[in-house]
Amino acid sequence: MQWSDLRVWKQAHALVLEVYKITSFFPKSEIYGITNQLRRASSSVAANIVEGQSRHSTKDYVHFLYTSRGSLEDTRYFLLLSRDLSYLPTESYKRIEAIALSVSKMLNGLISSLKP
Repeated sequence: MQWSDLRVWKQAHALVLEVYKITSFFPKSEIYGITNQLRRASSSVAANIVEGQSRHSTKDYVHFLYTSRGSLEDTRYFLLLSRDLSYLPTESYKRIEAIALSVSKMLNGLISSLKP
């Protein structure tokens, strides 16, 4: 199966797209702060799924999925921080957090299915 066919990757990619949309409205003073951190963390979720799937061992794949999960938690924190700093409306936060939770559940399921 190609990485682009994975439901978890599709959801992670949707999360990245949402993050880029919402951060385009963040204060310009945050371009090298929260905006950059949030974009990097969210894109790392999908990128690590891709890199892990391209490896030729299940052990490496699982390692990259764990890295992806760590980046997802970073993303979730920066979303919460953005909401608490009033950069992100609560409704938008809830919508994006729901996507992040979905990705988290799928990542956990994929990791569980690959572990011996």
